[in-house]
Amino acid sequence: MLEELAALGAEAGALLKARGQTVAVVDGATGGLISAGLLAMPGASAYFTGAGIVYTLKGRRILLGHEPGSLRPYRSATEAYALRQAELIRARFDADWGIAETGAAGPGKHPLGVASGTSAIGVVGPDGVTASVLVETGSEDRLGNMQAFARAALTLLRDTLTSR
Repeated sequence: MLEELAALGAEAGALLKARGQTVAVVDGATGGLISAGLLAMPGASAYFTGAGIVYTLKGRRILLGHEPGSLRPYRSATEAYALRQAELIRARFDADWGIAETGAAGPGKHPLGVASGTSAIGVVGPDGVTASVLVETGSEDRLGNMQAFARAALTLLRDTLTSR
């Protein structure tokens, strides 16, 4: 599992390093696997500025430093919410790129009613570049979902970097 994420992270990391750019990450249901994939490459400090795992409203407020109530218009596990979190983590860490994942790994329902196996991922970069994807595995397998979400996030980051 980690080998696959590390390979995707290495591809994204190499692109960032070649450009002299940085990334910050806010993991949710992936539990840090996006960050782990990016940090598995030696020399990651050249492009990785920082990250955090958001699992509570208090944690989100502390990590992202947003104004109270400013995220109320957003619904958890949506592309719009993931993009907003990516913007906030990018600004918080003064990075060129921000990537965020928000979802429900399962099993069972998310406290806000999001179905297990659902994740939204957002990437925000320089010059207004944004990309997002909604992942729906239809599975209750927590570890499998975490891996699928992290794979989708690292793939989205790599592909966004490649296309710019």
